[in-house]
Amino acid sequence: MRIVTLLPSATEIVCALGLTDSLVGVSHSCDFPPGVRNLPAMTFTSVPHAESSDVIDSAVRGHLADNAALYELDLQALVAAAPDFIISQALCDVCAVSTGDVIAALDSLPSQPQLVDLEPNTLDEVLDDVARVGKTLGCGGLADKLLDEMRARRSVVAERTAKIGREQRPKVAFLEWLVPPFNGGHWNPELVALAGGIDLLGAPGEPSYALGWDKVADCKPDILFIACCGFPRDRALEDVHMVLDQEICRSMPAVKAGKVFVADGNAYFSRPGPRLLDGLEMMAHAFHPDHHPASTYGAFDSLPA
Repeated sequence: MRIVTLLPSATEIVCALGLTDSLVGVSHSCDFPPGVRNLPAMTFTSVPHAESSDVIDSAVRGHLADNAALYELDLQALVAAAPDFIISQALCDVCAVSTGDVIAALDSLPSQPQLVDLEPNTLDEVLDDVARVGKTLGCGGLADKLLDEMRARRSVVAERTAKIGREQRPKVAFLEWLVPPFNGGHWNPELVALAGGIDLLGAPGEPSYALGWDKVADCKPDILFIACCGFPRDRALEDVHMVLDQEICRSMPAVKAGKVFVADGNAYFSRPGPRLLDGLEMMAHAFHPDHHPASTYGAFDSLPA
């Protein structure tokens, strides 16, 4: 069996199902587990990831306005990989190569692979995708085992949170981009609620949207939780310090109280795969350290007042 994954979450799901050795190609963004970095890249991008957040945002908006592709397939590499299965996504043109481009490329592939398209908006839909990938790739039993583990971890957090009164639950502004600010969308409002917070900006299953800092400040968040889409923690910290120097940010209760948390959005919140549970456990500890133990999988930075 030869599998190509065109987005990081698909790669992480396939590897979590024990099929790493069946991968013959991944996207240029795939970096976990670490060994997948050595696999042939099937995609490339013109997004200037090394630039500042505002430059990246401007470039993305420019491409979208011109109907230009942010991510492109390396058709020659895809033909050489000769996959039996291609796992792609239909959720976000800013995250990975579009489904339309993948479908258009299928006719060029002698192997005539089966396309598996992922489009989760909620945590349950992420779990459904894990089950579907497992069934399609002939490892439904392993998928069931992984899902049992993921659901059990979710339940443990939910049970601890259920013991926390609503008056003790902080008002949270979850941000997945900073310049301009975007709220955390899709599954992230669910994670906030499961972790014992009250999401001020998002709704479960709804996409993120651009905000102004005045809108964020007007909500008077008790906690500012920052997990930038596509950025590891250290990269997000570069822009966080610049943003928090603004007077409007310094006025927020979260900033005054030293309740600003910066996590690895790239690993634990942006990708709809198994590591969302790591992110949930991490967030729960940030919100309620007396109720939820520290996660063994990842950490966050807590910025001083």
